[in-house]
Amino acid sequence: MTASAAWRGDLAPGQGRDPNGGLTLGGIRAAELAQSYGTPLLVIDLDVVDASIAALRAAQAAGDLEISYAAKAFVTVAFARHLADRGVGLDVCSLGELVTAERAEFPRERLTLHGAGKSDDELLAAANGRVGAIVVDGLDELRRLAVVTPVSPSLEVLLRLNTGIEAHTHAFVRTGGDDTKFGVHPRDEDEAAAILRANPQLRFDGLHAHVGSQIYQPQAFIANAESLLAAAERFAGLGLEVKRVVVGGGFGVQMHPNAQAEALDLAATIGALGERVRSWSRRLKLPAPRLGIEPGRAIVGPAGTTLYRVLAVKRQSSRTFVIVDGGIAENPRPALYGAYHHVLAVQPHSAVENEVTLCGRSCENDELGVARLPHDLGSGDLLAMSTTGAYTYSMAGNYNRFPRPAVAGIANGGHRLLARRESLDDVLRNDILP
Repeated sequence: MTASAAWRGDLAPGQGRDPNGGLTLGGIRAAELAQSYGTPLLVIDLDVVDASIAALRAAQAAGDLEISYAAKAFVTVAFARHLADRGVGLDVCSLGELVTAERAEFPRERLTLHGAGKSDDELLAAANGRVGAIVVDGLDELRRLAVVTPVSPSLEVLLRLNTGIEAHTHAFVRTGGDDTKFGVHPRDEDEAAAILRANPQLRFDGLHAHVGSQIYQPQAFIANAESLLAAAERFAGLGLEVKRVVVGGGFGVQMHPNAQAEALDLAATIGALGERVRSWSRRLKLPAPRLGIEPGRAIVGPAGTTLYRVLAVKRQSSRTFVIVDGGIAENPRPALYGAYHHVLAVQPHSAVENEVTLCGRSCENDELGVARLPHDLGSGDLLAMSTTGAYTYSMAGNYNRFPRPAVAGIANGGHRLLARRESLDDVLRNDILP
């Protein structure tokens, strides 16, 4: 990654300290952002986003690579517009994400529809040309798509395969291997090929497989690519040329300061993937397909910082609890699968630090993690949770009827709203009076 997308000591990408020791985000005082927009507040550093995209493009220079951002990680209309101007593609997996892209005027031809269980409306959206391509996840879906897709214009189709690759990651975010709901099983490939040959309006373009999230071992991606190339040989034997292989995303992002175990060299990994696709194609005597990746977290994860205000510090028998004005409602990842986010005090405090349990304010244990924070931390102080750009706002809900937080975007020393804070009227908008 470029320097602006790298950690510096205990400071995540884009973070810094002003001369008085106060935390800055993109050169802007974090306290100023909290004052302007309230807390909890998700701040997305768009300069860090751009640095991450630039790093991917630098790797792209080594070969033919297609980059498509996974909207499920984080998307708003304004953020989709920002990405559209950067020339990357966008993967959507619901009508909500598709309409977000459309309101951002994202180019249709750079949109790809995903999903393990697509609704009729989603299949019709693809069939009616609202996306450039669809990734089909199973035989039933392929049959349904063939029925609703008109003969002209044709729809670009990729098949998502279950390549059997099990990456070393949390079971909840593992999307490859024998025990996963995703993709076409090898035993169904012949039937899938027959459906495609019988329906030329489904213009077969290639194969897709995604093996999980937060993967730090390059070999998992390389093995996935090799499995897709082996499948390409099988599909060639069935009369279908594979023009594109997409290895998904899931590139591991550093979450801990100076964590050597989280040191995925993304440029080297992409370079190795490109080389493997070319060498295997030569060995199998196949035309080399284009290589595609679908990073989400790798682009937006490091760019996010969530600001919280401390509500209470409680020193119990064996643990000290720091309760903040957010929690499981706007960041369920720690509770779901033990996700770690490094936490900093926004303003300088005592150099003496204690280990504390950071908690949200919901009616659950709602533990956000263990952190080392200043001994004199108290009610009203601001905390910053790092690398929260991905799968926080997009997974947020209204548990305890808490409103979802605002999202601010920062770039070039300025800031603006990407999404306003929900009001209580927003939370209650679907309620029906008796």
